Amino acid sequence: MSVEYRPYDPATDADGLYACKRAFERGLGENTGGAAKAAAYDEKLTDDYRRRWLDWVDRCVADDPDCVTVAVDAADVVGYVFCLPERLAFVWDAAVLNELYVAPAHRGTGVADALVEAAIAVAESQDLPIDRIVLDVDPANERARAFYDRHGFEPWGEMVSRPVP
Repeated sequence: MSVEYRPYDPATDADGLYACKRAFERGLGENTGGAAKAAAYDEKLTDDYRRRWLDWVDRCVADDPDCVTVAVDAADVVGYVFCLPERLAFVWDAAVLNELYVAPAHRGTGVADALVEAAIAVAESQDLPIDRIVLDVDPANERARAFYDRHGFEPWGEMVSRPVP
């Protein structure tokens, strides 16, 4: 296995990135909230959502070409990390690690470590209100918590939500 890490290229990586995004979303739904959350996450993954999400990624990449790093093995996108561009830092007054996903076959191989380091490098290049990188991790996701702990992340508040009518 020889994995290459590089900035996302919309011309060549869109299908692979979105395949990973779908798996990321389905994993969130299935593993962090029961059947109702799983159904909600699965139902949103329409063709329209795909188009809108990839358009948003393209706008973010236009702002910061390094904000999405893909892990590619034999021409297949097997993981990605998405650190929001600097202009969106005021969302949390810090850099935002929006998403990190690694395909199951590549977990435990160092791919996630390389991707989180890419996100940290993006954060280090940003002019931030608070010199931190933040992300939302489900407290029940012990594997993810242990991974981020290993990389020096620590609790920084807690996210809550409610439906929007």
